[in-house]
Amino acid sequence: MRTFLLLITFITFCLSVQAQQTYTIGNETLELKTEVEGNLDLLWTIDNSQYRYFVRTTNGTIQELTNTKNPDTRKYQEEYKTVLSNLTSEYGLTTDKVNLTLYSLKEVINKYNSTTDLNYDYESRSKLQSRIGIFGGITNQPLVDNPDNKTAPFFGADFEVFSKTKLQRHALFFQARHSLKSDEFKYSSTQLSIGYRFRFVNQAKFNFYGNLKIATFDFINAEYTFDNPSLGTYTENSSALQVPFILGIGADIKITKNGYIMLAYHDMYALFVDNGGNFPIDFAIGFKLDL
Repeated sequence: MRTFLLLITFITFCLSVQAQQTYTIGNETLELKTEVEGNLDLLWTIDNSQYRYFVRTTNGTIQELTNTKNPDTRKYQEEYKTVLSNLTSEYGLTTDKVNLTLYSLKEVINKYNSTTDLNYDYESRSKLQSRIGIFGGITNQPLVDNPDNKTAPFFGADFEVFSKTKLQRHALFFQARHSLKSDEFKYSSTQLSIGYRFRFVNQAKFNFYGNLKIATFDFINAEYTFDNPSLGTYTENSSALQVPFILGIGADIKITKNGYIMLAYHDMYALFVDNGGNFPIDFAIGFKLDL
Protein backbone atom coordinates (compact mmCIF):
# COMPACT_ATOMS: atom_id res chain seq x y z
CA MET A 1 0.00 0.00 0.00
CA ARG A 2 2.84 2.38 0.86
CA THR A 3 4.51 1.65 -2.48
CA PHE A 4 1.24 2.38 -4.28
CA LEU A 5 0.86 5.74 -2.53
CA LEU A 6 4.44 6.69 -3.37
CA LEU A 7 3.81 5.80 -7.02
CA ILE A 8 0.66 7.94 -7.15
CA THR A 9 2.55 10.83 -5.54
CA PHE A 10 5.37 10.51 -8.07
CA ILE A 11 2.98 10.45 -11.05
CA THR A 12 1.11 13.48 -9.71
CA PHE A 13 4.37 15.34 -9.26
CA CYS A 14 5.48 14.52 -12.82
CA LEU A 15 2.17 15.69 -14.26
CA SER A 16 2.41 18.89 -12.25
CA VAL A 17 5.91 19.55 -13.53
CA GLN A 18 4.78 18.98 -17.11
CA ALA A 19 1.77 21.25 -16.69
CA GLN A 20 3.68 24.32 -15.50
CA GLN A 21 7.05 25.98 -15.96
CA THR A 22 8.91 28.84 -14.30
CA TYR A 23 9.27 32.12 -16.20
CA THR A 24 10.94 35.42 -15.38
CA ILE A 25 8.70 38.30 -16.47
CA GLY A 26 9.96 41.74 -15.61
CA ASN A 27 11.01 41.57 -11.97
CA GLU A 28 8.84 38.55 -11.19
CA THR A 29 9.49 34.83 -11.28
CA LEU A 30 6.23 32.99 -11.87
CA GLU A 31 5.14 29.40 -12.37
CA LEU A 32 2.72 29.47 -15.30
CA LYS A 33 0.46 26.76 -16.67
CA THR A 34 0.14 26.41 -20.44
CA GLU A 35 -3.50 26.34 -21.51
CA VAL A 36 -3.13 26.77 -25.31
CA GLU A 37 -0.11 26.07 -27.50
CA GLY A 38 0.23 27.34 -31.05
CA ASN A 39 1.45 30.41 -32.89
CA LEU A 40 0.10 32.23 -29.84
CA ASP A 41 0.26 30.55 -26.42
CA LEU A 42 -2.04 31.21 -23.48
CA LEU A 43 -0.46 30.93 -20.02
CA TRP A 44 -2.00 31.53 -16.62
CA THR A 45 -1.48 31.30 -12.88
CA ILE A 46 -3.22 32.11 -9.61
CA ASP A 47 -1.37 34.76 -7.60
CA ASN A 48 -2.76 35.81 -4.22
CA SER A 49 -6.12 34.27 -5.11
CA GLN A 50 -6.23 36.28 -8.35
CA TYR A 51 -6.12 34.83 -11.86
CA ARG A 52 -3.40 36.26 -14.09
CA TYR A 53 -3.22 35.59 -17.82
CA PHE A 54 -0.31 35.88 -20.26
CA VAL A 55 0.23 35.42 -24.01
CA ARG A 56 3.46 34.22 -25.59
CA THR A 57 4.36 34.81 -29.24
CA THR A 58 6.48 32.58 -31.46
CA ASN A 59 9.60 34.65 -30.69
CA GLY A 60 9.18 33.95 -26.95
CA THR A 61 7.87 37.37 -25.93
CA ILE A 62 5.44 37.13 -22.99
CA GLN A 63 2.88 39.86 -22.28
CA GLU A 64 0.46 39.98 -19.41
CA LEU A 65 -3.23 40.55 -20.10
CA THR A 66 -4.51 43.09 -17.61
CA ASN A 67 -7.67 45.04 -16.89
CA THR A 68 -6.85 47.84 -14.45
CA LYS A 69 -9.04 50.69 -13.26
CA ASN A 70 -8.42 54.27 -14.25
CA PRO A 71 -7.82 56.06 -10.92
CA ASP A 72 -9.67 59.16 -12.13
CA THR A 73 -12.72 57.68 -13.85
CA ARG A 74 -12.78 54.39 -11.89
CA LYS A 75 -13.54 52.59 -15.14
CA TYR A 76 -11.80 49.46 -16.32
CA GLN A 77 -9.30 50.22 -19.09
CA GLU A 78 -9.33 46.76 -20.73
CA GLU A 79 -5.66 46.80 -21.69
CA TYR A 80 -5.87 43.09 -22.54
CA LYS A 81 -8.08 43.87 -25.53
CA THR A 82 -5.46 46.23 -26.93
CA VAL A 83 -2.74 43.59 -26.53
CA LEU A 84 -4.84 40.92 -28.23
CA SER A 85 -5.96 43.30 -30.98
CA ASN A 86 -2.36 44.20 -31.81
CA LEU A 87 -1.55 40.50 -32.14
CA THR A 88 -4.64 39.28 -34.00
CA SER A 89 -6.28 42.15 -35.94
CA GLU A 90 -4.05 41.50 -38.96
CA TYR A 91 -6.10 38.34 -39.55
CA GLY A 92 -9.51 39.95 -39.17
CA LEU A 93 -10.19 38.86 -35.59
CA THR A 94 -11.95 41.28 -33.26
CA THR A 95 -11.55 41.51 -29.50
CA ASP A 96 -14.52 43.72 -28.64
CA LYS A 97 -16.48 40.91 -27.00
CA VAL A 98 -13.55 39.10 -25.37
CA ASN A 99 -13.70 38.83 -21.58
CA LEU A 100 -10.74 38.39 -19.25
CA THR A 101 -11.69 34.78 -18.45
CA LEU A 102 -9.95 31.54 -19.32
CA TYR A 103 -12.79 30.34 -21.54
CA SER A 104 -13.11 33.58 -23.51
CA LEU A 105 -9.35 33.97 -23.96
CA LYS A 106 -9.05 30.35 -25.13
CA GLU A 107 -11.66 30.98 -27.78
CA VAL A 108 -9.97 33.98 -29.38
CA ILE A 109 -6.47 32.48 -29.18
CA ASN A 110 -7.65 29.17 -30.61
CA LYS A 111 -9.30 31.05 -33.46
CA TYR A 112 -6.09 32.97 -34.12
CA ASN A 113 -4.02 29.77 -34.11
CA SER A 114 -6.40 27.95 -36.44
CA THR A 115 -6.41 30.97 -38.79
CA THR A 116 -2.62 31.24 -38.93
CA ASP A 117 -1.91 27.49 -39.02
CA LEU A 118 -4.05 25.25 -41.24
CA ASN A 119 -2.77 22.18 -39.38
CA TYR A 120 -3.89 23.49 -36.00
CA ASP A 121 -6.50 21.11 -34.57
CA TYR A 122 -9.23 23.18 -33.01
CA GLU A 123 -12.96 22.69 -32.60
CA SER A 124 -14.91 25.79 -31.63
CA ARG A 125 -16.62 25.49 -28.27
CA SER A 126 -19.72 27.48 -29.05
CA LYS A 127 -22.62 27.07 -26.67
CA LEU A 128 -24.73 25.04 -29.08
CA GLN A 129 -23.60 22.56 -31.70
CA SER A 130 -25.63 20.70 -34.29
CA ARG A 131 -25.19 17.55 -36.31
CA ILE A 132 -27.19 16.35 -39.31
CA GLY A 133 -27.32 12.88 -40.77
CA ILE A 134 -28.98 10.64 -43.33
CA PHE A 135 -29.55 6.93 -42.92
CA GLY A 136 -31.17 3.87 -44.42
CA GLY A 137 -31.95 0.39 -43.22
CA ILE A 138 -34.44 -2.41 -42.85
CA THR A 139 -37.43 -2.77 -40.54
CA ASN A 140 -40.22 -5.18 -39.70
CA GLN A 141 -42.27 -2.29 -38.27
CA PRO A 142 -42.08 -3.72 -34.73
CA LEU A 143 -44.77 -1.42 -33.37
CA VAL A 144 -47.53 -2.43 -35.82
CA ASP A 145 -49.34 -5.64 -36.64
CA ASN A 146 -47.15 -7.73 -38.98
CA PRO A 147 -48.40 -11.35 -38.73
CA ASP A 148 -45.87 -12.78 -41.19
CA ASN A 149 -42.97 -10.76 -39.72
CA LYS A 150 -41.94 -9.37 -43.12
CA THR A 151 -39.32 -6.65 -43.55
CA ALA A 152 -39.08 -3.60 -45.78
CA PRO A 153 -36.48 -0.87 -46.41
CA PHE A 154 -36.63 2.61 -44.92
CA PHE A 155 -34.60 5.83 -45.09
CA GLY A 156 -34.54 9.10 -43.20
CA ALA A 157 -32.75 12.13 -41.80
CA ASP A 158 -31.72 13.13 -38.29
CA PHE A 159 -30.96 16.61 -36.92
CA GLU A 160 -29.40 16.92 -33.48
CA VAL A 161 -28.73 19.90 -31.19
CA PHE A 162 -26.42 19.66 -28.18
CA SER A 163 -23.99 21.63 -26.03
CA LYS A 164 -20.20 21.33 -26.18
CA THR A 165 -19.63 23.18 -22.92
CA LYS A 166 -22.38 22.07 -20.56
CA LEU A 167 -24.57 18.95 -20.46
CA GLN A 168 -22.36 17.42 -23.13
CA ARG A 169 -24.02 13.99 -22.88
CA HIS A 170 -27.51 15.33 -23.56
CA ALA A 171 -29.07 16.19 -26.91
CA LEU A 172 -32.39 17.03 -28.52
CA PHE A 173 -33.06 15.45 -31.90
CA PHE A 174 -35.58 15.77 -34.71
CA GLN A 175 -36.04 12.86 -37.08
CA ALA A 176 -37.93 12.18 -40.29
CA ARG A 177 -38.13 8.69 -41.78
CA HIS A 178 -40.08 6.91 -44.48
CA SER A 179 -40.57 3.16 -44.79
CA LEU A 180 -41.38 1.62 -48.16
CA LYS A 181 -43.83 -1.10 -49.10
CA SER A 182 -42.54 -4.46 -50.22
CA ASP A 183 -44.26 -7.24 -52.15
CA GLU A 184 -44.65 -9.25 -48.95
CA PHE A 185 -45.43 -6.37 -46.58
CA LYS A 186 -47.71 -3.74 -48.11
CA TYR A 187 -47.32 -1.18 -45.37
CA SER A 188 -45.63 2.20 -45.71
CA SER A 189 -45.34 5.07 -43.26
CA THR A 190 -43.81 8.49 -42.87
CA GLN A 191 -42.88 9.50 -39.34
CA LEU A 192 -41.82 12.87 -37.92
CA SER A 193 -40.49 12.69 -34.39
CA ILE A 194 -38.84 14.70 -31.66
CA GLY A 195 -36.80 13.06 -28.94
CA TYR A 196 -34.08 13.04 -26.33
CA ARG A 197 -30.62 11.46 -26.67
CA PHE A 198 -28.23 10.55 -23.87
CA ARG A 199 -24.60 9.62 -24.59
CA PHE A 200 -23.45 6.81 -22.31
CA VAL A 201 -20.03 6.98 -23.99
CA ASN A 202 -19.04 10.47 -25.11
CA GLN A 203 -15.55 10.48 -26.60
CA ALA A 204 -14.06 12.56 -29.39
CA LYS A 205 -14.03 9.66 -31.86
CA PHE A 206 -16.86 7.49 -30.56
CA ASN A 207 -20.32 8.09 -29.07
CA PHE A 208 -22.71 5.42 -27.81
CA TYR A 209 -26.15 6.67 -26.85
CA GLY A 210 -29.73 5.87 -26.06
CA ASN A 211 -32.64 7.45 -27.94
CA LEU A 212 -36.09 8.26 -26.61
CA LYS A 213 -38.67 9.35 -29.17
CA ILE A 214 -41.02 11.46 -27.11
CA ALA A 215 -43.61 12.55 -29.69
CA THR A 216 -44.31 11.30 -33.21
CA PHE A 217 -46.62 12.23 -36.06
CA ASP A 218 -47.25 9.31 -38.41
CA PHE A 219 -48.78 9.08 -41.88
CA ILE A 220 -49.73 5.50 -42.75
CA ASN A 221 -50.73 3.76 -45.96
CA ALA A 222 -51.42 0.03 -45.70
CA GLU A 223 -53.04 -2.66 -47.81
CA TYR A 224 -54.66 -5.57 -46.01
CA THR A 225 -56.14 -8.86 -47.20
CA PHE A 226 -59.42 -10.05 -45.73
CA ASP A 227 -59.44 -13.34 -43.85
CA ASN A 228 -61.56 -14.61 -46.71
CA PRO A 229 -59.30 -14.13 -49.79
CA SER A 230 -62.30 -14.06 -52.09
CA LEU A 231 -63.19 -10.67 -50.63
CA GLY A 232 -59.93 -9.21 -51.93
CA THR A 233 -58.07 -6.41 -50.15
CA TYR A 234 -58.74 -3.05 -48.62
CA THR A 235 -56.56 0.04 -48.13
CA GLU A 236 -56.12 2.15 -45.01
CA ASN A 237 -54.82 5.73 -44.98
CA SER A 238 -54.48 7.46 -41.64
CA SER A 239 -52.42 9.89 -39.59
CA ALA A 240 -51.92 10.22 -35.86
CA LEU A 241 -50.07 12.27 -33.26
CA GLN A 242 -48.74 10.11 -30.44
CA VAL A 243 -46.55 10.29 -27.35
CA PRO A 244 -45.19 6.73 -27.49
CA PHE A 245 -41.80 7.05 -25.71
CA ILE A 246 -40.00 4.74 -28.14
CA LEU A 247 -36.60 3.42 -27.04
CA GLY A 248 -33.57 2.82 -29.25
CA ILE A 249 -29.79 2.90 -29.24
CA GLY A 250 -27.12 4.19 -31.60
CA ALA A 251 -23.45 4.95 -32.11
CA ASP A 252 -21.46 7.58 -34.03
CA ILE A 253 -17.93 6.68 -35.15
CA LYS A 254 -15.74 9.57 -36.30
CA ILE A 255 -14.04 8.96 -39.68
CA THR A 256 -13.16 12.50 -40.82
CA LYS A 257 -12.69 15.86 -39.09
CA ASN A 258 -16.44 16.56 -39.15
CA GLY A 259 -17.94 13.28 -40.37
CA TYR A 260 -19.26 10.18 -38.61
CA ILE A 261 -20.57 6.74 -39.53
CA MET A 262 -23.88 6.25 -37.74
CA LEU A 263 -25.14 2.85 -36.57
CA ALA A 264 -28.62 2.63 -35.07
CA TYR A 265 -31.12 0.17 -33.65
CA HIS A 266 -34.43 2.03 -33.64
CA ASP A 267 -37.85 1.24 -32.23
CA MET A 268 -36.76 -1.48 -29.83
CA TYR A 269 -39.66 -0.93 -27.47
CA ALA A 270 -42.44 1.61 -26.87
CA LEU A 271 -43.68 2.43 -23.39
CA PHE A 272 -47.11 3.72 -24.34
CA VAL A 273 -47.87 1.98 -27.64
CA ASP A 274 -48.69 -1.71 -28.09
CA ASN A 275 -45.83 -3.62 -29.70
CA GLY A 276 -46.56 -5.82 -32.69
CA GLY A 277 -45.48 -9.04 -31.04
CA ASN A 278 -42.45 -9.73 -33.27
CA PHE A 279 -38.84 -9.44 -32.22
CA PRO A 280 -37.93 -5.87 -33.21
CA ILE A 281 -35.91 -5.52 -36.41
CA ASP A 282 -35.12 -1.89 -37.18
CA PHE A 283 -31.47 -1.43 -38.09
CA ALA A 284 -29.93 1.52 -39.90
CA ILE A 285 -26.57 2.76 -41.09
CA GLY A 286 -25.84 6.31 -42.18
CA PHE A 287 -23.53 9.29 -42.24
CA LYS A 288 -23.54 12.35 -39.95
CA LEU A 289 -21.86 15.69 -40.31
CA ASP A 290 -21.07 18.42 -37.77
CA LEU A 291 -22.51 21.78 -38.81
